[in-house]
Amino acid sequence: MDNGIIQVTISSPDGIVTGIQYNGIDNLLEVEDEEVHRGYWDLVWSKTGSTGTTGTFDVFKGTSFKVVVETEDQVEVSFTRTWDISLEGDVVPLNLDKRFILLRNSPGFYSYAVFEHLEEWPPFNLPQVRIVFKLRKDKFHYMAVADNRQRFMPLPEDRLLDRGQPLATPEAVLLVNPVEPEFKGEVDDKYQYSSENKDLKVHGWISLNPPVGFWQITPSSEFRSGGPIKQNLTSHVGPYCLAMFLSAHYAGEDLVLKLNPGEPWKKVFGPVFLYLNSVSSEDNDFSLWEDAKNQMLRETQKWPYSFPASEDFPKPDQRGKVCGRLEVQDRYVSYEPIPANGAYIGLAPLGDVGSWQRECKGYQFWTRADEDGNFTIDNIRTGEYNICAWVPGFIGDYKYDVVVNITEGCDISLGDLIYEPLRNGPTLWEIGIPDRTAAEFYIPDPDPKYINKLYVNHPDRYRQYGLWERYADLYPDGDLVFTVGISDYKNDWFFAQVNRKKEDGTYQGTTWQIKFMLRDVDHTGTYTLRLALATAHLAELQVRVNDPKSDPPLFTTGEIGHDNTIARHGIHGLYRLYNIDVAGVELVEGENIIFLTQAMNTDPLQGIMYDYIRLECPPSTSS
Repeated sequence: MDNGIIQVTISSPDGIVTGIQYNGIDNLLEVEDEEVHRGYWDLVWSKTGSTGTTGTFDVFKGTSFKVVVETEDQVEVSFTRTWDISLEGDVVPLNLDKRFILLRNSPGFYSYAVFEHLEEWPPFNLPQVRIVFKLRKDKFHYMAVADNRQRFMPLPEDRLLDRGQPLATPEAVLLVNPVEPEFKGEVDDKYQYSSENKDLKVHGWISLNPPVGFWQITPSSEFRSGGPIKQNLTSHVGPYCLAMFLSAHYAGEDLVLKLNPGEPWKKVFGPVFLYLNSVSSEDNDFSLWEDAKNQMLRETQKWPYSFPASEDFPKPDQRGKVCGRLEVQDRYVSYEPIPANGAYIGLAPLGDVGSWQRECKGYQFWTRADEDGNFTIDNIRTGEYNICAWVPGFIGDYKYDVVVNITEGCDISLGDLIYEPLRNGPTLWEIGIPDRTAAEFYIPDPDPKYINKLYVNHPDRYRQYGLWERYADLYPDGDLVFTVGISDYKNDWFFAQVNRKKEDGTYQGTTWQIKFMLRDVDHTGTYTLRLALATAHLAELQVRVNDPKSDPPLFTTGEIGHDNTIARHGIHGLYRLYNIDVAGVELVEGENIIFLTQAMNTDPLQGIMYDYIRLECPPSTSS
């Protein structure tokens, strides 16, 4: 495909992008790699009944090629692979259609794919779908993911055993003898560059000789799994540039797509835009990032695109719109409803309250409410949806109790909606901010041996490697004790409750204490402990009150979580909210202690992050 600005070479009938020619560079992709490893769609699948997030890796290739559109203004090509029963067990039971589009005068190209499973076909699991571009390592050395997350990157050779030292996870490597000495002593890990879906709109690489940028622009998140704060990989050492559509990162098996027997399914992933830009003077190399951001805004304003030829991609006039206003009613905060300022409000496939964060089969459409709680969501595909929301500053999830049916061209006004977050009585005390992350808690400096220079004095300091090991450094002789009214969660509450490494190399669980005074106790009433978790990984949280050895504990989560957030330098994974009744007879006048034990202790990367903790009085109390 050639429009005089860019030339894209794609293998037929495989549908692998083998070459991208632009601005005098004969190929932006890694010419030292085999053609199949340069620009490709891939997926991971497994048979029904499989557990975990792994499976068979498939750089799926087409078996049939077709020119779908060829005009003066547009070329669209299709590479398809169809499934039949003779392929059972060897190939994922999907009809796959990869599309590539080149427009007149466009410095870039688009790609999307249609996945289809017929109801009579065998079911399966689908943990991952993505597009991968491997760029030339002799050209692209500067990576940009956000305004404050961009840097020169190490070479792929620096990660090999003769130059790098493997760390606790396969992705983390300490650079001990890099090709370029400036990187010596740094840690490289692709997960340090993850982003939330809501922020993951443009990222990529810059070549300085000549000054050229390669950018992956995602104009909509409607086809991504897990909602607006699901985290995905972006770009990383290779140099790789990814478009992630379906992944279990920071969530685990809960976000593996699992088709049931007799379940038909079809989904369009994309289109995304692969954008190229250049400048004439090397003095303006880094203006390529600003230009890429501006192009991203232009692409989002054009969404949904009118030019994709597939009938499975609805055009603007085939979609609908919803608007309304959300308010929060918490009688212990305000007698009057409070505008849901900054609320995340979305349409998601039908499910239980909060199920949107685990949803991966359908489409989701999200926005943020304004300061008065008003919201508008447009360009919604037809179908039945739940209205879902969560409001920073309040616990829990909202779900509108009426199913919303979107039809072509509809404009639905929902009027005023009221969210009543869980509440039994007034707040006795609280720790943290209910925002679904642990970012407000104490995040230590990294061990000087494990630095990523980008995150020194950076707002995202939690992205440094090995912070879980700092807990034992800060609490060598005993676990964390937080005293209500004296301690400050910003300084005295460690961001993750992790295991302690013992001298013999094994690990032990940790028990944190919350101490608080009560002048009066309603011994006949029931107090409520709200525990909101920002993430969990192979953990079990046990709660005891005033007796650290009570067996059984007052409450246990059981084993929860496969988020792997701690290992992957995140600050949240899947949100979990637990509401625990505490009988008044369990409490005493004077000092009380709540014991929080993370009981699973076989691994340094097990643990939990808290979002927010609150103790409420009984509803009848006057205290």
